[in-house]
Amino acid sequence: MTTHREGHLHLNAFLMSTGHHEASWRLPESDASFVSTNIAYLQRLAQTAERGKLDSIFFADGPALHRDIGRRPSGTLEPTVVLAAIAAVTQRIGLIATASTTYNDPYNLARRFASVDHISNGRAGWNIVTTAFVEAARNFGLDEQPAHADRYARAAEFIEVALKLWDSWEDDAEIGDKEAGLWGDSSRVHPIGHVGEHFRVAGALTTPRSPQAHPLLVQAGSSEDGKDLAARFAEAVFTAQQTLGDAQAFYADLKRRAVEWGRDPATVLVLPGIVPVIGATEAEAREKEDELDRLINPEYARVQLAAQLRVDPEDLPLDRELPDHLPSEDEIEGAKSRYTLIVNLGRRERLTVRQLIGRLGGGRGHRTFSGTAEQVADAIQDWYDQGAADGFNIMPPVLPSGLEEFVDQVVPILVERGIFRSEYTGTTLRDHYGLARPANPHTVARLASAEVTG
Repeated sequence: MTTHREGHLHLNAFLMSTGHHEASWRLPESDASFVSTNIAYLQRLAQTAERGKLDSIFFADGPALHRDIGRRPSGTLEPTVVLAAIAAVTQRIGLIATASTTYNDPYNLARRFASVDHISNGRAGWNIVTTAFVEAARNFGLDEQPAHADRYARAAEFIEVALKLWDSWEDDAEIGDKEAGLWGDSSRVHPIGHVGEHFRVAGALTTPRSPQAHPLLVQAGSSEDGKDLAARFAEAVFTAQQTLGDAQAFYADLKRRAVEWGRDPATVLVLPGIVPVIGATEAEAREKEDELDRLINPEYARVQLAAQLRVDPEDLPLDRELPDHLPSEDEIEGAKSRYTLIVNLGRRERLTVRQLIGRLGGGRGHRTFSGTAEQVADAIQDWYDQGAADGFNIMPPVLPSGLEEFVDQVVPILVERGIFRSEYTGTTLRDHYGLARPANPHTVARLASAEVTG
C-alpha cells in the first residue's frame, strides 16, 4: 500500500432510515415503524457519528414520494428541520442536507441554510441537486421535468444568487452601540439587486452573515453538466464509482475542471460512496450481505430498475442479462450518470437482472464492500492513497448497527494508521474539511478603497 498524502481523509455518514440496503428493514433488529420520522432515532445516529469524529452526516431528500412504498420504509422529514433538531444534541459534527435548485427559490433556501448555520454554530452544508424525476415536477405544476441542461443552467444561477445573499451582510454590520443608540450599520448591508435569466432577487437577506459565511457547498451529480457545476462551485462532491480505475478517472477529471475554473483543486474534495458490510471474518461479512440480498423482493426491485433504465419491466426477465437495446445516456433527462453506471456494471460483469438487482440493493450503484474491519480500512486507504478519493461517504447497509460497527471497529484502525483524526481540531464544518471561511467581497472592496484614499 502506498504512502498516504498530506493531511487526512474525510468521512461523511450518509444516514437513511433503517440503512442503505433496501431489505434492511426486514431484519429482526430493525424497527421499521416511522423510523424516518423518529427524530430521537436520527439524533442518536448523529451522536454515534460524532463519537467517531466523522466530518459530517448527510440526509438525501426529494420533493416527491416515490412510486411504491411497499419496497422499503418511505416518508421523510424536511431535512433542514432535522438538522436544526440534531444541532441541539451535538457539538462538532457537520450537518449536510439536500435541497433542490429546481423546486426551491434562492431567497428562502439561502435563509434556511444560513439559519441552520447560526443554530449549529457553523456546521451547515447544502447538498445541491437538480432533482431528476418527473413526480417532483408534477408536484410543482409542471407536466414534465425540465430538460437536463435547463436544470443545470438554473442551478448555476441559483447558487450565484445564494452566494450573493449570504454575503449581503458584512461581518461587522451588527454594532450594538447602546450608548449611541445604534444597533447596526446600514451601509454594511447590501441589497443584491440580482436580475438574471431565471431569478430576480432584490435582497439583502434577513439573516446576518453566518459563522461559516457560506454553508459548505456539496454536489452529487456526475454527468458532464454535474461535473462542471461541481468544479465551479462545490467544496465536497459525493459520487458513485464501482472500480478504482473509474474513481481515479473521475477524481482527476474533476480536479482538472476545478483548475479550469480558476480554483485550487485541493479545495474540491471528492468522496465516493461505500457500503461497508463488516464481519468478524470475511465469511461472516459475506453471509451478512447474502442474508440481506435474500430478503430483497425481486419484483419490487425489477420495477424500480425498469424505471431507471426507461424500459418496461417485462423487458427485464430476472434470469437474463440486460437487453441489447437500451436508451443512450443522451436520451436520459433524469440521473444520467447513475443510468450509465448501472448499465456499465451489468454489461461489464455480464450480470443477470436478478444479479444486478442484488448488486444495486445495498447502495443503488455505490460500491458495496464486504469484509473484516481491517479489510474495510484497507479498501478505504487503497483508494485514498491511489488518487481516487479524498475521503468517503459512508453508507451503512443497516442502521444503527452498521454505523456503530464502522465507528467502533474501522475508525480506530484508520486513526492508528495516521490517516484520520482522533479528535476534532476545529468547530465548524469548514474546519473539518480544511477549508477557509470565505471573505466578504463588500468588506474586501471597502477596505481596499479605504487603503487607496487613506
